[in-house]
Amino acid sequence: MGHRLSVIATRTGDDGTTGLATGPRVAKDSPRIAAIGDVDELNSALGLLATEALPQDIAHDLLDIQHDLFDLGGELSMPGQALLAEARVAHLDGLLADYNARLPPLREFVLPGGSRPAALAHVARTVCRRAERAVVALARVETVHAPVRQYLNRLSDLLFVLARAINQDAGTPEVLWRSGRTRGG
Repeated sequence: MGHRLSVIATRTGDDGTTGLATGPRVAKDSPRIAAIGDVDELNSALGLLATEALPQDIAHDLLDIQHDLFDLGGELSMPGQALLAEARVAHLDGLLADYNARLPPLREFVLPGGSRPAALAHVARTVCRRAERAVVALARVETVHAPVRQYLNRLSDLLFVLARAINQDAGTPEVLWRSGRTRGG
């Protein structure tokens, strides 16, 4: 593939614009760049989560997802290109089914927390929801390939389920929301 990045500090963005992979320069606060930035932040949140001690299958799946997110970000940076295959959305559906089958049914709302890795999965879930909102906003003004939006929607669900699976694997109880609780109780 060769060296794609030979210079990191180009100073070409000093005027408030950035270059898309296809060449044109756009404002750094454009909806497309906002979506790219949120997807990049999500990938970084997953990278942080992946530094934790995780079950091997979850660690493997997170790395696979990070590669998908890089493709997804690449697609966003190349308007008109379709880099994220619909099969990757189906793959997330399969992961959701697999991890959900291992968990007890939910009887109450779950608050973010439990173990540190589960809390980080919840943080990644909220970043994923923001990235999804940014992609939806972009799709209002420009064309976005449907699997991009679908992937982020499934991924946020999967991150919730992974947080539960991480807590279960660690033997850490989930933090359940309690209606009508008194202060400190």
